Parts: sequence; structure tokens; C-alpha cells
Amino acid sequence: MMKQSYVKKKHFILLMVLTMVLSCFSTWIVWADEHEETLVILHTNDIHGRVSEGRFDGMGLERIATLVNGYREKHDNVLLLDAGDAIHGMPIATIERGASIIRIMNAMGYDLLVAGNHEFNYGKERLSELDNISDFPIIAANILVEDTEEHFLTPYVIYEYDDFTVGVFGLATPETLYKSHPDGTKGLLFADPVESAKAMVEELEDRVDIMIALAHLGIDEGSLYNETSIGVAEQVEGIHLIVDGHSHHKLNEGLLVNDTLIVMAEEYAKNLGVVEITLVDGEFSSITARLHEKEESMELEPDPDVLKVIEDVIENQQEILTEKVGETNVHLDGEREQVRAGETNLGNLIADSMVWITNADFAFTNGGGIRSSIAEGSITKEDIIAVLPFGNRVVTVEMKGSAVIKALEVSAADYPEPAGKFAHVSGMNYTIDPNKPAGQRISDVTIAGESIDKEASYVMATNDFLAAGGDEMTMLAEAPIISDFVSLDEALMEYLSYMGAVSPEIEGRITTLEMEEELEPKEPIEEILVPEETEETVIEEYEIHIVLKDEVLWRIAEQYKTSWENLAEINGLDNPHVIFPGQEILYPIH
Repeated sequence: MMKQSYVKKKHFILLMVLTMVLSCFSTWIVWADEHEETLVILHTNDIHGRVSEGRFDGMGLERIATLVNGYREKHDNVLLLDAGDAIHGMPIATIERGASIIRIMNAMGYDLLVAGNHEFNYGKERLSELDNISDFPIIAANILVEDTEEHFLTPYVIYEYDDFTVGVFGLATPETLYKSHPDGTKGLLFADPVESAKAMVEELEDRVDIMIALAHLGIDEGSLYNETSIGVAEQVEGIHLIVDGHSHHKLNEGLLVNDTLIVMAEEYAKNLGVVEITLVDGEFSSITARLHEKEESMELEPDPDVLKVIEDVIENQQEILTEKVGETNVHLDGEREQVRAGETNLGNLIADSMVWITNADFAFTNGGGIRSSIAEGSITKEDIIAVLPFGNRVVTVEMKGSAVIKALEVSAADYPEPAGKFAHVSGMNYTIDPNKPAGQRISDVTIAGESIDKEASYVMATNDFLAAGGDEMTMLAEAPIISDFVSLDEALMEYLSYMGAVSPEIEGRITTLEMEEELEPKEPIEEILVPEETEETVIEEYEIHIVLKDEVLWRIAEQYKTSWENLAEINGLDNPHVIFPGQEILYPIH
């Protein structure tokens, strides 16, 4: 019995072992049949013509190209996408009406660009021209020609790889109709992004394995729900990934909404977004997202080919910069001491151009944005760029009369000392009384010759720096933006071209009363801030920024053309990542 029992037990054990081996072998066969592949999507958004490292803290497209090339060497399946607002914003872009940026993107091997609102700043005809000279399609599925309801741009592209297919369709923001120059979109319809996305999914779902929306919609709460990527993700099934732009958000690992991952890489070529999609046997398996940031990429060598293209663009533009755009019969005063402390004829001319291009009730711009004078005689593009080098855009906002007065009070708070926030105006007159305390100095405000009504609403033209709350203009940040126009340098060039020869004067738009008694000199900030041990003391001037809600140090640094490290050092911030609303931040005046 014992032996038989042993034999039976032995046979049972052998049977179990054999079953396990066969089971493992069977599993191994299944595993061997499974084929895993990776699709890498690299993405940028809202470059706004910031192609070179150093300006506005971007790493530069020449280093982004190095990162892209690294991924292409390691992976077979790589797409490089841009989510819009690439070809407008800085002089290097506007001088050639976007063609310079397209040449750089061609050199980098971009696969797709979705039409952002600022892609229309040169007009729809110019966008069609740029689409023709680009090596990649400019796409949008929801922009239709009004007369025919045909697609204005390529709606989607399908990419076929060895074992899977990818469909990418474009979604453009309907806000383009008022967040770009209105003339640029005449004759076009912007369909509802949600309905357009549903139509694209229905058309592509049986033809592709991976569904991607390349969108310029954003995730701002101030936008209409259906015109945001969140609205699309929550209402449209079947989209694996939305590569987004427009709202300039930094989504480090993406934002998962239902089964759709939304990614965005902030702005100005500061980051390169990286998405990796894993497919098993040609079917979607998993998705991850991250950002390559400037801090981890500055040790990289710039891609020599892309760097050469950028350098060639800059060199070739020297001839374009000598092009005449107008003429002045008088010297145009843009000297620092003048534009930061009083009315000048150049300040008036710039403000007039803002009213002319927007048809606003009045214009309001800061003296700190005016960086040079223009001699009597011919005016070239180079002259204009020297005066207005920052690429700020002209926008219109809706302002109550009481808020307008508050903005003027902020602008005059330091008078008669020079300050970058000093307001130059058109369509408006006001008086500054420096004998009164700051916040109570403004009087006799008129708009179009009529006394300002504190309860009435006005359309004010300003620049996007002030509209975002720069120079302590918190009341502007709270005002709704009505429309978004061209850059300030373009507005001035167009105005000069229209006017021909100009002879602007100081007209008494700003009346300044004399001081009744001499102001006591303030303790110079530089004595506190400049280290004593330096062999050669460099005296710097500083102004104060009041921290707004949700502001971070790097964005404040960007506003004042410096670095967050510099601000941290100047202000002695132990933890530069923690600042509070109402906190005073000193920044250097350049």
C-alpha cells in the first residue's frame, strides 16, 4: 500500500510538474507573440517668436533641436508637434511676417503646427502662404471658409508605422476672432471645438490606433467651456492625447481628464514636452508625460544646423531692418529720463498708433516700454525695434472710469521721480499734483474731451504686459480683454506707413503741477544692495513690484527682463519659490 501510494503520489507530482511546464511554455508563447512598441510625441507651444536662448528664460530652439535629435536617434516612432502661436511676437518673426520662424521649424523637422490665434495676425492669405513654404502641414479641423464651408486648412493627418497608425487632427480656438487682428480672419468660420472633435473621432476611429488632438484651446476658466481642452476631453470619447497651447500652462505630467491626457509645455520654448505612448500588438496600452526644462538642458550643445539657420535669419534681416517705414519732421524723444517722468512726443505717437489700430476710446502705455529716441528724418524698421524691443502686443480691455483713475494714480505714484509705470496716453488728458500723497494725485481726467464718468465703461488700448498686471496695474489684470491685436512695434510701423511723415508734439495731454516744497531725498536702495567688497561699485537703480495673487518669481522676472535668480539675490529670498500677495519685490531698471 505504501509503495502503491508512493507510486500514485509520484505520478501525481510528475503530472503537476508537467502541467506547470506546459502552462509556462504556453504563457511564454503568448508573451512571445506580444509585440510592444513606443510612440514618442515631442511638443512645444506658444513660442511667440522666442527662438534664441536667454530672452524670457527660454532654452532656445537650437537646444530643443538637440533634445529632439536625441529622441530620434533612440526611437523609431517620433512626432514633433507645435500647439500654435509660434510665428508671431518678436521682431525676428514679425520682420518677415512669420517666414523666418517657418524656416527654423523646417530645419528642426517639425511634423505639424496647429493654427493658433496669432498665426492669423498677418492675415489668412499670409497664413496660406506660410503653409505652402513649410515642410509640414498647418492644421485645423474647425476653421471653415464662410462661403463654401470647406476646410480652410488641412483638418487631419494620418501617420502609418509598421504595426500601428496615428491620427492627428487640429482644433483652433474660436477666440481667434477677437484675440487676433479682426481683419486677419474675415471670411472664416470657427466651428465649435467639441462638435468638430466628435466629427473627427467618428471619421478616424476605424482608421487609426492612436487618436491625438493638436489643439490651441487652453484650459483657462475664463474661456467658454466648449472652447477649452477640458471641455473637449470631458465630452468627446476616443481621444488618447490632447497636445494643447493658448493658455500657457505648465503641465509637468499632463492633466488626465476621463481617459484623455492633456499636455502643455508652458511658453517661449522654456520646455520640451515628452509623451510616450506604449502599444502592445498595435493597440494602446499606456501613456506618460513629462517636461524637459531649461535647467536640465542648458549643458547641451546647441544643434549646429538649427543654430546656423537662426544666425542666417538674423544676418539676412539686417537688410530688411534698413527698410524705411515712415518719416519724422522732428526729433522723437524716447530718452529714459523723459519718458518715465513726463509727456513726450514719441510717447504720444506710440499711444496714437494704439488708438488708430484698435479704434479704442483711449490708449494707455507705460514709459518703461519705450527704450530709444528717433532722429529727425527717415524712420526704419530698426529704429522702431530699438524703441519697442519687447514684442508686447496691443490689446483692448473694458475699464470702468473708477479703475482708469486708479491706474493713473499708480502710474503717478513716484512722480516727479522717473518710473517705468509712468503713463503715456492718447484720447485722454489728466493732471498730476505731486504735492498730494500717492493715490490722491490725479485730477481733471477727460476722455475725448469729456470728464471721465467713474461708473461708465470705456474701451482702453494698452499693451499685454500692463493688461496682465505688470507695473503694479492690478486693476488692469482684473479687466476683461476685449480683443488682441498685433505687436506694439507693428502697430507703430503700420501707423507710420499710413501717416507718411509725422510731426508729433507735446500737447498738454499730461499736466504736471509744480512742487510747493522740495521732496526729501529717499535713501538710495543701491547702498543697501551693492556689496561693499566689490572692487568696482556699480550703481543700479531699482523699482518695486507688488506681488499679485498666484504670481511666481520667474514670471515676475520675465516681466522685468531679468532672471528669478537675480531677483532672489537682490531681495535676499531664502526660499524664492515662496512669495506672497502684497509682498514687495525689488527689480533692476535696465
